[in-house]
Amino acid sequence: MKRIALVTTRAARALDDDFGPLADALSAAGAEASAVDWGDPGADWHAFDAAVLRATWDYTERLAEFLGWAERASAATRLLNPLPLVRWNTDKHYLAELAGAGVPCVPGRFVEPGMDAAAALAGFLEGEGADAVEFVVKPAIGAGSRDARRHARGQVAQAITHIGRLLGERRSVLLQPYLASVDTQGETAMMFFDGAFSHAIRKGALLRPGEASTEALFAAEDIAPRPPTPMEHALARRALAALPAHLLEQGAPLYARVDLIQAADGMPRLLELELTEPSLFFAHGAGSADRCAAALLRRLVKE
Repeated sequence: MKRIALVTTRAARALDDDFGPLADALSAAGAEASAVDWGDPGADWHAFDAAVLRATWDYTERLAEFLGWAERASAATRLLNPLPLVRWNTDKHYLAELAGAGVPCVPGRFVEPGMDAAAALAGFLEGEGADAVEFVVKPAIGAGSRDARRHARGQVAQAITHIGRLLGERRSVLLQPYLASVDTQGETAMMFFDGAFSHAIRKGALLRPGEASTEALFAAEDIAPRPPTPMEHALARRALAALPAHLLEQGAPLYARVDLIQAADGMPRLLELELTEPSLFFAHGAGSADRCAAALLRRLVKE
């Protein structure tokens, strides 16, 4: 019997809707699944055949500690997704790499610690032109919309304060235009297991005008099943195909979530490529937990 650690953190245990379906699917397939906190100093990672990152949603506040743990865990067991992917994906600078590889992404500009917040924002707004009626300020290392906020173009002073606070905490900042389609159509999130499409959902708008950032592990989400369009399928495949080859020594990611938004021209754009700890919304895809469990166990059988 394969022993699987579904890696979480204590604060997320009651919030992870994916744990039950995945644990049940693994049990039905003859494996034993356990929830284990990544920060538990008493956890014996050698005792597991695999450690699957799931609800490690507090890593953004202590990334160096988390990556140090991931390195130790990957030396003790099979870490999934693998350490190189995790290192690359936990910092949104990866979006610049994908855009440079030709993947159509939501436009963005990074502001680094030491830069002037006001000058950086002015340059961003000038570059985006009048189309950036609203824009988003978010940390480059962040999850669950924490410390992300939507600003109107006339709220420059508030946005500068927001950017300045993040920079003052030695955090890189990502500026992006707010695409208006999010309010009417939401985002499309597509789930892939071992490179194969599984299911997709619609996620409603998370950032409300004038609202402060969420202080919870993640912002409240409005989720429903959604069949992706052929254009969304094509972009999701393109994004996954653009992953740097050196990250794929163990093959395609065990799990991937591709988050897409429709731009003003009607074409989808990549918002994020989630490879570390994304919610996979098993409840909205019949058989999806079984597909994920099967993909995982196939990998372990091949060892």
